[in-house]
Amino acid sequence: MYLYHLKAKNIVMSDTPLLVTCGLPYTNGPCHIGHLRTYVPADFFVRYMRHKGEEVIFVCGSDNHGTPIVISAEAEGITPREMSERYNEHFETTFKKMGIDFDRFGMTDDPTNHKRTQEIVQKLIDNNHIYKKIINQSYCPHCQMFLPDRYVEGTCPHCGEKARGDECDQGCGKHLEPGEIKDPICKICGGKAELRDQEHYFFKLGDFSDFLEEYLPQLKGTSNARNYASGWVKEGLHDWCITRTLNWGVKFPGSEELVVYVWVDAPIGYMSFTEEWAEKTGGDWEQFWKGSSPVIHFIGQDIVYHHCVFWPALLKGAGYMPPDAVVASGMVKIDDKKFSKSRGYVVWTNEDYLDLGLSSDYLRYYLLSYTSHTKELNFSWKEYQTRVNNELVDTIGNFFYRTLHFAAKKLGGIPQKEPEQEILAEIEKAILETERSIQEYEFKSAIEAIMALGSFGNAYIQTNAPWKLMKTDEEGAKQVIRNCLQIVKALTILLDAVIPDKAQKSWELLGYGDKVIDHTLSEAKTGFDSEILPNPEIIFDKIEDEKIEEYEKTLRMRVETAKLKEKSQKKEENMITIDEFAKVELKAGRIIEAEKIDGSKKLLRIQVDLGDEKRQIVSGIAQFYNPEELADQDVIVVTNLKPAKLFGVESNGMILAAGEEASLLTTKIKVAPGTKVL
Repeated sequence: MYLYHLKAKNIVMSDTPLLVTCGLPYTNGPCHIGHLRTYVPADFFVRYMRHKGEEVIFVCGSDNHGTPIVISAEAEGITPREMSERYNEHFETTFKKMGIDFDRFGMTDDPTNHKRTQEIVQKLIDNNHIYKKIINQSYCPHCQMFLPDRYVEGTCPHCGEKARGDECDQGCGKHLEPGEIKDPICKICGGKAELRDQEHYFFKLGDFSDFLEEYLPQLKGTSNARNYASGWVKEGLHDWCITRTLNWGVKFPGSEELVVYVWVDAPIGYMSFTEEWAEKTGGDWEQFWKGSSPVIHFIGQDIVYHHCVFWPALLKGAGYMPPDAVVASGMVKIDDKKFSKSRGYVVWTNEDYLDLGLSSDYLRYYLLSYTSHTKELNFSWKEYQTRVNNELVDTIGNFFYRTLHFAAKKLGGIPQKEPEQEILAEIEKAILETERSIQEYEFKSAIEAIMALGSFGNAYIQTNAPWKLMKTDEEGAKQVIRNCLQIVKALTILLDAVIPDKAQKSWELLGYGDKVIDHTLSEAKTGFDSEILPNPEIIFDKIEDEKIEEYEKTLRMRVETAKLKEKSQKKEENMITIDEFAKVELKAGRIIEAEKIDGSKKLLRIQVDLGDEKRQIVSGIAQFYNPEELADQDVIVVTNLKPAKLFGVESNGMILAAGEEASLLTTKIKVAPGTKVL
């Protein structure tokens, strides 16, 4: 009916298709909202670009290799492949429920990725970027096997914190090479590991420092990705060990005992999934990886090093094109607490959300609108409720329903009028501001630009009050509603990238029978296919207080359960076997004399008769006993402690005492000094 052309100079259509990927979910556990911090913004970006008229290929898949999957599979008595297939299906299904629809969702354990990984590794070997070296690697004598990195725990050599074999995950966050970790412990049996020589292969990452110094300043995406990566390059790059002693994974070319390190074959999955998409559709995968079509990676901030340093260097060394942009999201917290599955600070996407019948759109909106993409996101049920009710229900929902209800019930459909220029200007302003924000990967700002148009529509219909205007100026009321309907249409197209289910419902209530995703932003200012409107419906429902209480209670119970479990585990860790207890030598002793130690308010130097010998013991009981009153006191002594010096005085044992007032342990009846305590 009415056609208006979008004249936005900064909205530029590209001549080549765009490939967008997401960091691969690991297939040894279910999806939680921490995962969605990456996938929802990526899907928002893809949908928006398609509404611009861009051709976008959206691929992802599951990361199936590495030690954790082997450990989890062994615990369940299934194969790593079976576990990977289970969680691959779980993630793909969950993503679809969340409105995240990939063109290809593959598996890194599928034949395409095995073949492509071995081809790339062989190219690196041929190009002299890989060499072999004998290294000290953790070996468990009890299990009689070399231990892959995730089978090892110990102490970080850089900061001294507890760390796992490949990364200081609880301290400085640095990558650890095999054999670097101190005091290694086998995670299988809990015994001490030892270092033994084994041959492994290394990637000459240091050779790519000059390339990375030139590449990183030009890398598009978010500044946190560029800055973190540049910092690591400036610190100096170390060669990466790219093989592991494991049966599960991609075999290293020419070796039956070694597999490729998971951080080699996992990112190659992006390429393999593009190949699989191309095979299915007849597309050209090489235009992205060997040509000029851009590739954008959406990832979590914790894997910036792998995507901005290791991955571009690997691609460069094998003759492929590095990515054009890396978009790194901030991490997720739960109720101001660090995200932790083991401590209960986690919200599971299915169990805690989708399975309860909650709208996937509401969660998408919350994740996109809460904070800047690069900042930490603190999930709170109360904040979730506030944003949904105040912004989606009260602003967008209220405006949509008032407009559609008035048009359908009072006017019989869409008025035969053109929208006024003021309205078209507001729509164009919203589109331009949304575009600017998306170009900067500031998705919160993009949502704010869209919501500003919704607020304008709400204020416009309230100020012009067509229900009053109908009494004196019916044509004027029709013009107001026609303007409002244009805003509803523009918002529906814009919001499809944010809340696709609700946007589709709104599209249908505007009289359309097709999919809103198939329409471009240029149609935000055009007319309608039909004047007839279906019966209006309320699209958005409020989240009630009692429901939020239920959800918060579930979270609190999970945290308390985790605390009890942790307490029980610590108690169990502190338990010793009868054999261990038998090593403690306890004897009855008799104090001969005691005296204070100069300079100490707590310590006494005590001489103890142990029958066949006299011992000097330093004990911290000076504030509870006068030295004189201890003479001839019978006590229980630990006699096989290693000597220690306290305040420069040697102590050869420990006198046992109980409670805060140091009540000395003794025997019920007199026994001879030196009598063993059994």
